[in-house]
Amino acid sequence: MAREPGLNTRCVHSARTADASTGAVAQPIYLSTTFERDADGGYARGYQYSREGTPNRAALERCVAALEGGVGALAFSSGLAVNMALLELLNAGDQLVAPIEGYYGTLRQFREHAVRRGIGVAFADFTTPASVRAAVTPATRMIWIETPANPLLSITDLAQICAIGRESKAWVVCDNTFATPICQRPLDFGVDLIVHSGTKYFGGHSDVLSGLLVVGQDEALLTHLRDWQRLAGVGLAPFDCWLLRRSIATLGLRVRAQCANALRIGEFLASHPAVERVYYPGLSDHPGHALARAQMRGGFGAVVSFCIIGGSAEAIAVTTRTRLFTRATSLGAVESLIEHRASVEGPATAAPQNLLRLSIGIEDAEDLIDDLDQALR
Repeated sequence: MAREPGLNTRCVHSARTADASTGAVAQPIYLSTTFERDADGGYARGYQYSREGTPNRAALERCVAALEGGVGALAFSSGLAVNMALLELLNAGDQLVAPIEGYYGTLRQFREHAVRRGIGVAFADFTTPASVRAAVTPATRMIWIETPANPLLSITDLAQICAIGRESKAWVVCDNTFATPICQRPLDFGVDLIVHSGTKYFGGHSDVLSGLLVVGQDEALLTHLRDWQRLAGVGLAPFDCWLLRRSIATLGLRVRAQCANALRIGEFLASHPAVERVYYPGLSDHPGHALARAQMRGGFGAVVSFCIIGGSAEAIAVTTRTRLFTRATSLGAVESLIEHRASVEGPATAAPQNLLRLSIGIEDAEDLIDDLDQALR
């Protein structure tokens, strides 16, 4: 049996061939909205209107499906657009089981949009499978995982939650944004659908807004979701697809370097006198460390959260004193970012008021540590 190509090889070569007409190694950007019909009225070349599909989107989607090991992928205009597509699979009276800890935009969609459509939403502690099982009812149609979760980086047991999903005949969705396929392959544990904010690590350069959806095995479900993508008009534009596909070539190199930096920074913060607590699954005292070691590979992610001594005002003050960490709300890019999470999420936040979230970039770890040290002191 032939060995499966490594991740770096797939990042570079998946859905990437020289242009048939010119020999260009880099795929051209096809900005055309309109494609010529054949003499018989057909579209033998595969494209008719850019809302329906473009060569750049097709290449990106094939690449992402190959990285996650799914039967297909879809590229959307944002990560939240992906979530909305999945919520459209549910009908009034269906139930969604969701995590207490997660991206606040996703949780807001559940609390507001899903509930308004008559979908029941039950929130559970996903670090405890028994809590998830207790939330499941005969109406449960979808179970939503985020691991590592934003912003405390809690870890969910993928295999156990997928088993619960199979028992209840519910789709299991995993937000794999923080881990990426470099660190975690949820389909290997039985997940049905994977979502990504492609803006983050796939883009990696803070310059393209996007969302990605991967379907594990169900071809009919993939066709249904592709039809919804086209009907809703939320497909990713050609230039954005081109940017994302170009960035994916270095995804493995970037993420592994960021993870290595994050581990060093987590260890540094854990010993700093101004730090009250560090949240990073790569540290042995993290509650989900053993589970993360078992189901993640290549690293524990590149987001580090920590609480400082001194409360909200001091936490915000620290963000004003960094020189290399930029005060900004996002993650996954080559540059390191710092943010006071509670003030980003607003009054309804569950994040501690003294918590800072770091997105670790590819700078030299020693420089990032020095920057944090001087800001904390």
